[in-house]
Amino acid sequence: MLRAGIVGLPNVGKSTLFNAVTRTRKAEAANYPFCTIDPNVGIVTVPDARMYELQKIAKTTVVIPAAVEFVDIAGLVKGASQGEGLGNKFLTHIREVDAIVQVVRCFEDEDIHHVTGSVDPVRDIEVINTELILADLETVKKRLEKVSKDAKRGDKAALADQEVLKKLEPVLDSGKPALTVKLTPEEKALSKPFFLLTDKPTIFACNVKESELALGDNHPFVQKVSEYVKTHLACEAVVISAQIESDLIDLTPEEATAFLKELGVDESGIGALIRATYHLLGLRTYFTAGEKEVRAWTIHAGDTAPKAAGVIHSDFERGFIKAETVAYDDLIKCGSVAAAREKGLYRMEGKEYVVKDGDVLLFKFNV
Repeated sequence: MLRAGIVGLPNVGKSTLFNAVTRTRKAEAANYPFCTIDPNVGIVTVPDARMYELQKIAKTTVVIPAAVEFVDIAGLVKGASQGEGLGNKFLTHIREVDAIVQVVRCFEDEDIHHVTGSVDPVRDIEVINTELILADLETVKKRLEKVSKDAKRGDKAALADQEVLKKLEPVLDSGKPALTVKLTPEEKALSKPFFLLTDKPTIFACNVKESELALGDNHPFVQKVSEYVKTHLACEAVVISAQIESDLIDLTPEEATAFLKELGVDESGIGALIRATYHLLGLRTYFTAGEKEVRAWTIHAGDTAPKAAGVIHSDFERGFIKAETVAYDDLIKCGSVAAAREKGLYRMEGKEYVVKDGDVLLFKFNV
């Protein structure tokens, strides 16, 4: 299972957010730096309203959502790349995840300590990114030293690595993340084993006060963050209130809905964050729907039908014959598989078919 790491400065709401997305109180959330030392790990279900529409059609009581893993990583501080605040240990934890959710404090609260003494979300992003970039720059320089000897001897693999590293070094040196370097698919594949921190897909979670959640994208701090990450990092930002979600943990779904309505919102933002992170990891969902259950299956964007079948069981991939396929929107409009079939929207697809997000599939196989 792919993992998303929750990172940020101390006391920005990382552990509160982790507890909110995992619906637990696993991570200690305290008003002092480094209350999290070892990462907390939790499996998070991906909210997807489509499953419940399919449930009506399939007439089943069982719904099984997709899931993704979240990791709560201790706060980074200025100088982490040089070992400050146990920085090297925490950077290693970031290296082990597949995507980054960077939590940015977008609320004023005199009772909650801020490591720099004031709230400035753009400055906080720059502190974190500078540390990640410095760590990557050191990695790239060491790797260049290592491959240069073999490259001089004409070693093809070393020459290819050297070319990619020489593209990365000046960009990192200028203070920009590796994500912004334009690499061909082949060069991207070569850069993967470098395990660069700033090459990981990243999303920014703007953590706002519960009384300001209804402002959404119009929140002044959120506007600053959105503009900055879009322009400088080619990333997106979502608005969340970790504290609200933390308060919702102990409420029933009905109580939670009523509570959010009182605040003037339909969702605290956590659902949108989980879905955005799922897509950020390159994951997509297809469904199987029958009397037994409606189930969301996780695949990678671009996976073909046999690969998707293999997610259910390796025998399905090995003996794949065909996939009976209908798009989610078409099935909902028709109201039943029989109606979709009558309208010619229910198709047979072969081994080359690339499964789309939301496809409802039934596999035929023989082993």
